[in-house]
Amino acid sequence: MTITELRAVEESADPSELTVLPTTVPAGFPSPALDFASETINLHEHLVHDPPSTYIARVSGSSMVNAGISDGDHLLIRKGTQPRDGDVVVAVLDGQLTVKRLRLTSTGVLLQAENPEYPDIEVPELSELIIWGVAYMCLHSLR
Repeated sequence: MTITELRAVEESADPSELTVLPTTVPAGFPSPALDFASETINLHEHLVHDPPSTYIARVSGSSMVNAGISDGDHLLIRKGTQPRDGDVVVAVLDGQLTVKRLRLTSTGVLLQAENPEYPDIEVPELSELIIWGVAYMCLHSLR
């Protein structure tokens, strides 16, 4: 494919689709990159499996940094998914939103922080806890 053909593909591409390089990108030793691509991927189709139940939320704070979730990141959240032990969830505890790892223990429910500077939250028996959704992907900026 020539540079002219590549430009034609770029100009005619569906704006909801992104071009996929026809090779993997090594994270070890560098290798020559290909200067053409012919496959595209629609991120909406790839990332959002159930649009009516999928939401994006911006994270504030650093209690989940050891889970790879930083201040300002965006989480893709699916409502209606049955939460399991170990899931990262958006929880509403007594009216307050939080993002934590859900731990179901023999003594009750724990909302676990992924940063030792933050305490885990043991959910008291009489508290109102709603698991609003399960986070399944984090969009993390590299800049």
